[in-house]
Amino acid sequence: MDRDDALALLDEIHNTGSPKVAVVSGPAGIGKTAVALRWSHRERASFPDGQLFADLQGHAIGEPVQPTEVLGRFIRAFGVAPERIPAGLAERSALYQSLVSGRRLMVVLDNAVSAAQVTPLLPASAHSVTIVTSRWRLAGLLMRGARAVRLEQLSKQAALELLEHTIGGDRVRAEQESAEKLIELCARLPLALCVAAARLATRPHWPLSEMVDALSHERRRLAELSIGDEDDTKVQAALMFSYDGISSRDVGRVYRQLGLFPGTTFDSWSAAATVAMPRDQVRTLLEILIDANLLDDAPNGGYRFHDLTRLHAREMAERDEPENVHQTVHRAVDWFLSTAAKVNRVVMPYRKVDFDAVVNEPAEPLTFDDRAAALNWLDDEFPNFRAAIRVANDQSLFPAAWQLVDALWPLFLYRGHHDERLEVDMMGLKAARACENSRAEAKMLDRTGLAHRSLGQFDEAAADFRAALKIWRRTEDQHRISGSMRRLGMVELDRGHVEEAASLLQESLSRYRAAKRPREVALLLRDLSEALIELGRTAEAIDHLTEAESLLSEVDDPYNRARARILLGRARGGGQGTDLVNQGLAEMEEIGSATGQAQALQALGDLAWEENREQDARNLYEEAQRILLQSGGHSRQLAERLSRLN
Repeated sequence: MDRDDALALLDEIHNTGSPKVAVVSGPAGIGKTAVALRWSHRERASFPDGQLFADLQGHAIGEPVQPTEVLGRFIRAFGVAPERIPAGLAERSALYQSLVSGRRLMVVLDNAVSAAQVTPLLPASAHSVTIVTSRWRLAGLLMRGARAVRLEQLSKQAALELLEHTIGGDRVRAEQESAEKLIELCARLPLALCVAAARLATRPHWPLSEMVDALSHERRRLAELSIGDEDDTKVQAALMFSYDGISSRDVGRVYRQLGLFPGTTFDSWSAAATVAMPRDQVRTLLEILIDANLLDDAPNGGYRFHDLTRLHAREMAERDEPENVHQTVHRAVDWFLSTAAKVNRVVMPYRKVDFDAVVNEPAEPLTFDDRAAALNWLDDEFPNFRAAIRVANDQSLFPAAWQLVDALWPLFLYRGHHDERLEVDMMGLKAARACENSRAEAKMLDRTGLAHRSLGQFDEAAADFRAALKIWRRTEDQHRISGSMRRLGMVELDRGHVEEAASLLQESLSRYRAAKRPREVALLLRDLSEALIELGRTAEAIDHLTEAESLLSEVDDPYNRARARILLGRARGGGQGTDLVNQGLAEMEEIGSATGQAQALQALGDLAWEENREQDARNLYEEAQRILLQSGGHSRQLAERLSRLN
């Protein structure tokens, strides 16, 4: 309605544009997203290679989404395993462009805040179209050739048609003067009109004149709620009128409390946990909010607020039930922590971690059938987890904040998220220090050290591991002392200090044997063997690895079992060794570990080199390096081997 000119301009950009980039801009509530989605839906047959959508949250309550994170999601949409996605912005951008090259794609980048946020996400393909929506005109993109599609208020006729579409033409014509006053009070903004019309639709006997009087009053009362654009006040007025007209106390409560939910989308499970109501009841109430245009559908059966609606819901929670704000946020944070604890038990059953910060256990918990389902949930919810950790820190829920970080370990181990991982681990360290829990601080230092190591930042990793080791020694926790020593040994191995690495790993192994911890003994046997092989002590390594494989056969830990098998095959050599490495490679492919696949390919390359098959070795090393770089990993050994062949 009254968007024909905008749609026609998008047609023109599609057919003649170079680059095919449109910036759809206008004030809040003007219908930017609706226009972008309407055109992309209408033209979807023109893009046989698919459509990509990202909400960049440029105008949301929290921080805007970083392009690195969006690139990770887009790359995963092409079927690239998460653990094979590189860490840095430049590397992700290069991989993304290689994936989109020559394809016909529709890319919608919603709620952008700057040209810098958008530029890395623009496909270079001449056959693709990108629509960017923003309250800003994004002159930086226009200077690079993007076309502007500026949305203004609806015309009077289009606004009346929108009202008629919702409440019926007869009703509008019966009170034509009031209808015209109503659309002007809503500033002829689609969002405000939809909210007001939804209220009228649920009250078929209300005169339009009564809504006009009420909305006029709300405009005066809510003038101070303007958040920037002049027309935002009208949107807030329409929201306020709709909120005040909610007849059910439960609907109003759900609306308010979900405005406090961390993250941008939620489902009926998390919503029920947040508002402490039965899930079946909450689903009914959510549908009422959708009918009232106070809530939108999201992909995969979820829900989301418009940015202004979320802000309004949050303000109403702070106004109408300030005593419940903290508890509501606490329930949402506990939902994430409790569910992540279940993921840990499914994915890593050998991990004995007590997430004791959960105060509000969900009445209807989410369960997972297998590792893949649990990891997929954790991966999908990762953006919300980051928001939950920030909110937990803001609300001084420090134990929950660092335990949320700890609960993300299976995701990082199996699927990478290298750049994002360091940011999250640093938030966990901040929370641990804030609650003055030295053990939590040491655990988070071990985590930040691992994140630094995965990025090849070995000095930073060693510093964090030493700081953790100092705390563990002060607390006399022998198990943790051994763990930090092991991590320091692996950093020394990364640096090429093999003798120092072997010494640290041997001491850690002795400690674990004394403590009778078979799984940890197996991991140390495997890591020490890596150093022994480099030192030429292959027979010792074979004995250690044989023992490690035997110990791990009793533990549900397929990742480390495959790591031990790969290194054992490398040490044995010959046909038997090649068979073992290939078996380990297949296991790494099955569980989706990119770093594990790179280890196996490097081992196969070593075996080829020993058999004087230089070209085979080069090919295997290059494939290992390609996989490792895509996942953001680093390997001194691999670099040295390739240098030897060049």
